[in-house]
Amino acid sequence: MNEEFNLENIEKTFASYKKGQLFDGVVVIKREDGVIFNIGGKNDAFIAKEDFEEFNDVKIGDRFKVMITNMKNDEGLIEVSKSQADSLTLANQNAQKLKLGSKFSFVVTNSNNSGVYSKLGDYGIFIPASEVSSHFVKDFKSLIGKQFEAIVTEIDKDNKNIVGSIKILLEQIKQSAETMFWSSIFINKIVNGRVKKIMPYGAFVDVDGVDCFVHISNLSYQRIENPDQVVSVGESYNFKVIELDRENKKVALSKKALEESPKTMTLKAIQEGDVFDGEVIKILKFGAIIKLENGVTGLLHISNATQDNQKQIYEIVKLDEKIKVQVLAIDLEEEKVSFKLL
Repeated sequence: MNEEFNLENIEKTFASYKKGQLFDGVVVIKREDGVIFNIGGKNDAFIAKEDFEEFNDVKIGDRFKVMITNMKNDEGLIEVSKSQADSLTLANQNAQKLKLGSKFSFVVTNSNNSGVYSKLGDYGIFIPASEVSSHFVKDFKSLIGKQFEAIVTEIDKDNKNIVGSIKILLEQIKQSAETMFWSSIFINKIVNGRVKKIMPYGAFVDVDGVDCFVHISNLSYQRIENPDQVVSVGESYNFKVIELDRENKKVALSKKALEESPKTMTLKAIQEGDVFDGEVIKILKFGAIIKLENGVTGLLHISNATQDNQKQIYEIVKLDEKIKVQVLAIDLEEEKVSFKLL
């Protein structure tokens, strides 16, 4: 039997090997299904083809680090992985770079009442229960397998231990988001927000982490009894900023401001030069308010009612009088219309 693959000799070496150990070595044979990799002396291991990103580029004589993944395969060879060794090496390098206040990512691998645990390379990670969240966590086991980001609050590189805080990082992110929000918000800005809570008088909306409020009267032009007729908790909508109080950090929003008002729709139905029958519904010092049959109201300025500068508007038209007017101008943005007396 070829001494290189002598199973008896390999068996003698297993006692000193453990899963997870790293070894430097060299590719000695390349096969269709993988490579035979020497990890020292007469000790050969197997790396599967799938373990390489570019198997075609692998050649005999290549040297790199591997990790033991299985003590013996069907051929009696130790199975090793280059990709897992690369990942562990990179994780250790990342851990070595960490310092107090550094941000890092991890996946929770274990938990108890004290907090949650993980690994970053050879480094142990611990997040105390009080630092997992700013909210009460009922079951830490439910966090196992989930990925989080935290900042380093303690680090012991000699013993390879890291203590971190998810809560502090979330608070920093929230503070940063709030600072950005208040530096970029302005009246009439269109924002997207998620409805957090509905009350009989309106809804609280989260916009980039900042709580804003939309009053029921600013949800729709139609009369509604409850905000949930227009918005739902958990859903996101576009709103327009209508009021800002930076000192007290309050923002008022409007959903209906992004919709076309009934008045604007009515104004779009008329054109400059159109002639209508109207009714005088209010007398002012400088003119009169006229209401058309279609509901449009507008101003008849005294200068458009007479050329006699000595006359007052009440001498020309009377309250509740039916008159004929012509549309002079329409301002859709301001929802205003002006008339001329015919």
